[in-house]
Amino acid sequence: MNITINKHQNDEGILVLVGGEIDAFTAPKLREEILPLAEGENKSIIVNLKDVSYLDSTGLGVFVGLFKQLKQNDGELRLIELSDRLVRLFEITGLSNIMDISAHSEGGGR
Repeated sequence: MNITINKHQNDEGILVLVGGEIDAFTAPKLREEILPLAEGENKSIIVNLKDVSYLDSTGLGVFVGLFKQLKQNDGELRLIELSDRLVRLFEITGLSNIMDISAHSEGGGR
């Protein structure tokens, strides 16, 4: 179970830095940490996936759940600094058509 989750509030919203592997074993921990952040109206959550080495369908499900919860509450989700492999995964599943994903950090900083 190799996952790290660090949360920071900044001017743009809540920044979540995720590292390690997101799979059937670690996805429940990720869900438990980030879904409560989406409670309330107009929340903006930015998830930095730069240090994620693996993501499976269970992990995708966590992001879909977070996306749906935020959308329901007029919030937004951005996934940033995805590796080429993760970008392809989101493209293959069609999630890149509905979610805001980026292979590069916006603003360049953390």
